[in-house]
Amino acid sequence: MSKAGSDIFATALDELGAVLARIDETRIDAACQMLAAAGRIAVYGCGREALQVKGFAMRLYHLGLPVSVVGDMTTPPLGPGDVFLASSGPGETTTVLTLMRVAREAGAKVLLLTAEPTGSAAKLADFTLVIPAQTMASDQGAARSSVLPMGSLFEGALFLLFEIMVLKLQALTNATPEAMRARHTNME
Repeated sequence: MSKAGSDIFATALDELGAVLARIDETRIDAACQMLAAAGRIAVYGCGREALQVKGFAMRLYHLGLPVSVVGDMTTPPLGPGDVFLASSGPGETTTVLTLMRVAREAGAKVLLLTAEPTGSAAKLADFTLVIPAQTMASDQGAARSSVLPMGSLFEGALFLLFEIMVLKLQALTNATPEAMRARHTNME
């Protein structure tokens, strides 16, 4: 890697570390408690955020939690005692807002991950976990804060945050590495 390439790599890693350092750990713990206590969990995100959310859903399944991804034909209905986890970095994603309303009307709790604590989505959520990172809503002009393009900083932070949440949930649910491994698909 060239010197310029390694500088960009180091800068991106520093930016990710700075974002994660600013996330309130007590809120991470509370979000994990919500998920561990849920009757059912349904997750949703748009675009590249959806990829991170789907990866997290896979790990929730490995932990033995009752999870589904909105849009899959096997997603059950949500109701009281259930949690809808939604990711909307910009906090204004139309599809997310609509699904949040549906979940709330059914009696489920809404857990939102966003970079915009004052956005429309945060106003609808029962619980908001703020990830203070650049998104598509803040990637231009004076608001731009990352060497990474568009919403990549938020998406990368989601991945790392979800991995930490898996570790916390593993402790909360007493899921052993062996039990998690046993739930991994054999259909690949």
